[in-house]
Amino acid sequence: MKKILFFLIFILTSVQLFAQDNGVEMADKLRSDGKIYVVVTCIVIILLGLLAYLFTIDKRLKKIEREK
Repeated sequence: MKKILFFLIFILTSVQLFAQDNGVEMADKLRSDGKIYVVVTCIVIILLGLLAYLFTIDKRLKKIEREK
């Protein structure tokens, strides 16, 4: 089972490498204007907020489980 899983991951990774192309005009425009950093910052803030939310939920669940 592990061999099949590793094989599938390897195949999907290699297919993704062929799919990468630098022809995305929007990303090139954002990069040239310097606005790509704003986009990346917003994505990082959103992901950090989601992670903080998940950790608080985990703490609450552990507290409830200990009480029972």
